[in-house]
Amino acid sequence: MIVTIDGPAGTGKSTVARMLAERLGFEFLNTGAMYRAVAYACLQRHLDLSNETSVGEVANSLEILFSRNRLLLGNDDVTDSIRGQEVTQSASIVAANPIVRMRLVEMQRLVGRETSLVTEGRDQGTTVFPDAECKFFLTASPQERARRRQRELEEKGDFISLEDLMEQQELRDRRDETRLCSPLKPAPNAMIIDTTEMTLSHVASYLEQLVQRACPA
Repeated sequence: MIVTIDGPAGTGKSTVARMLAERLGFEFLNTGAMYRAVAYACLQRHLDLSNETSVGEVANSLEILFSRNRLLLGNDDVTDSIRGQEVTQSASIVAANPIVRMRLVEMQRLVGRETSLVTEGRDQGTTVFPDAECKFFLTASPQERARRRQRELEEKGDFISLEDLMEQQELRDRRDETRLCSPLKPAPNAMIIDTTEMTLSHVASYLEQLVQRACPA
């Protein structure tokens, strides 16, 4: 069984998907981290991110693995390194690369063939798993999304103004929504959930109820 959770940054997708997977006893796939990993690898190589061929070659050469909620590039644990602001902004550029998307979609579908899965991203219900049994699309107000990101950064000792974060968020949203390859949008049969006034634990509980009610395994 496949459960997809799509939506823009700051809606709680990753945390909710991880919680939901634990509740259901499913595997969890963080596809956003995969795109961050490609962006990180390109930045480490000082590549021009607009060079589709070079970036695509890097994506095709990488071994990306998840182990105990950690992300590995080959033998290197990059879980924390890919959460920086530079990688965050670069990931949406890399994600618009059709070569990168083709490679990562292939990897994601392979995981989905092997196990029951809760997967989160921006195109999981529309492109990667169009036949998924349960599809959700999370939203939240721009202000709340930026506040969540601000709290996340502050916990790591990074302090960025809400105004700057909202500006970065708007740019990233525009890239994600207007790219030609798998743009960010709800799948036609996705259930849209506004998380603005909800705790992420509440969201996970609500989605668990919806899965069990509407999409029994």
